[in-house]
Amino acid sequence: MKHLPAYYTFWHILGHYGLRWFAFAVLLFLMLPILVIVPLSFNAEPYFSFTPGMVSFDLDAYSLRWYADVFSDERWMLAVKNSFIVGIAAAVIATILGTVAAVGLSNPAMPFKRLITAFLLSPMIVPLIIVAAGMFFFYTRFNLVGTYFGLIIAHASLGVPFVIITVTATLAGFDRSLYYAGLSMGARPLKVYWDIVIPLIRPGVISGALFAFVTSFDEVVLVLFLAGPEQRTIPRQMFSGLREQISPSILAVATMLILISMSMLVTLEMLRRRSERMRSGAY
Repeated sequence: MKHLPAYYTFWHILGHYGLRWFAFAVLLFLMLPILVIVPLSFNAEPYFSFTPGMVSFDLDAYSLRWYADVFSDERWMLAVKNSFIVGIAAAVIATILGTVAAVGLSNPAMPFKRLITAFLLSPMIVPLIIVAAGMFFFYTRFNLVGTYFGLIIAHASLGVPFVIITVTATLAGFDRSLYYAGLSMGARPLKVYWDIVIPLIRPGVISGALFAFVTSFDEVVLVLFLAGPEQRTIPRQMFSGLREQISPSILAVATMLILISMSMLVTLEMLRRRSERMRSGAY
């Protein structure tokens, strides 16, 4: 208890540790349904529950057969390829547009800043089913339904708000005198942004790109409206598997998605710490 203030009474200490353990209990309650998926994906039997052999830790009750089925199934491989193609392309577009928008909104002389910000962040606020329906009726006029280009643009529009938020948060601690100093040295505005501003806000840009990629990677509503048979993504294939033929292969894919999400979270945490060190001038 050395880290607690000396004036803490018994009730202060009880409230402190009680709140901490309550928070851990809530977190465990929320994470347990996700963590249960991982051991179930190694079930040797085609069941979505723990078998007696798994409970007794019998090695014969565990298998990699469902992972092998995923990598040998052409539909799953097509879904994996589409998810990465659409996700990466959408993240690149969203990062470029979101960074440019965040830099412009950070300028104090920007007119109608609040109105423009609300408009750019609207994809996060408007219910996704409304966005998907509107895009569907709009895309039909330009024959973009069932095309990779239309799906990428739709996913990019969902990722732009995340990039704007993360880059704007990074720009909040940016010293604009560095920008004016570069201009005073005779450099063009574009070169100043590329050589001075972008390196300093790079952690926020990368974080926004990761958020945009994850948003596209997990999106299923837009895919249901806009994608054709050749543009099936992993969430769309999982949705079809639950409706048409329930297979533990879905659990194997879900486990891989959990690993990808965990790697993204670790990367975001590393970028956050790096951004804090840059702000504090630690290096």
